[in-house]
Amino acid sequence: MRDVASLAGVSHQTVSRVVNDHPNVRAQTRARVLAAMRALGYQLNVAARTLVTNRSRTIGLVTFDTTLFGPSFMVHAIERAAREAGYFVSIASAREPDVPQVRDAVRRLREQAVEGIVTLAPVAAARTALRREPLDVPVVVLGIGAGEPDEGPTVSVDNAAGAGLATGYLLRLGHRTVHHVAEPADWPEARDRLAGWRAALDAAGRPAPPPLAGDWSAAAGYAAGRELMARPGVTAVFCANDQTAIGLLRAAHEAGRSVPRDVSVVGFDDVPEAPYLLPPLTTVRQDFAELGRRSLDLLVDQIATGDRLGGQYTTAPQLIIRNSTGTPPE
Repeated sequence: MRDVASLAGVSHQTVSRVVNDHPNVRAQTRARVLAAMRALGYQLNVAARTLVTNRSRTIGLVTFDTTLFGPSFMVHAIERAAREAGYFVSIASAREPDVPQVRDAVRRLREQAVEGIVTLAPVAAARTALRREPLDVPVVVLGIGAGEPDEGPTVSVDNAAGAGLATGYLLRLGHRTVHHVAEPADWPEARDRLAGWRAALDAAGRPAPPPLAGDWSAAAGYAAGRELMARPGVTAVFCANDQTAIGLLRAAHEAGRSVPRDVSVVGFDDVPEAPYLLPPLTTVRQDFAELGRRSLDLLVDQIATGDRLGGQYTTAPQLIIRNSTGTPPE
């Protein structure tokens, strides 16, 4: 910093103010200091800064090893929102979202002096781990089910409403009922989508066929699709995510069932590939970028004020209608 000050022709204290984004620095002076920093290849020593200020400007993110679109995109959205807010992100992933591994991930983040933690807690065991771990920093939980108690604020899409949008739309097209390929019951999102599907059928006075089990994968959707395509009278299927719907589309094609002439298919998530499938997939869109921003904003507010917030914050889903849905065959 002394070298930067010498080259820029300012005091050491002025360089410090620029580094810490202090408002009381003239724009011309700030530009001169930043130019000197670039010329000298100056890099901020985060460890030293943490020792001096007792602040790491680092957010911890607990996630788990997955290739699922939703959690993966959420990590990107949180990192981008944190960068815009002036924070770094340290990621601790667990191989499985169970109690021991989530607790270990939280402890690793606390060792790095993170100022707060956002956790993608897709199953009940992960939230149990958070409740058992004494935390001296604020926490925001992403992906909890509606109405499920949890400490601290939670952020999620209204999964039940999204399932209701998909199911209601298929019923309005004239389908007698809608079959459902569900996902693992220990995921709050899966439970809410199952409940939303069933509630829409009940409200319309339509029978609810037994749901088929999936695991969020195209392979599970393919297996469920083979079973459904072998049944007479199946004209509409709501899948709990787009990967499942992709597998089901393949099964329908192999069975000689045209989509949407013979069977309509709806997914959930609106993955980037959805508009380019054959046919383009009708699906429920959730705004992952907004979920990431909302969770980061809640965490930064707690860090700034020292208050521990509570409550559930949900975003509204949107039904995206494409060519995989239509009226039932005569």
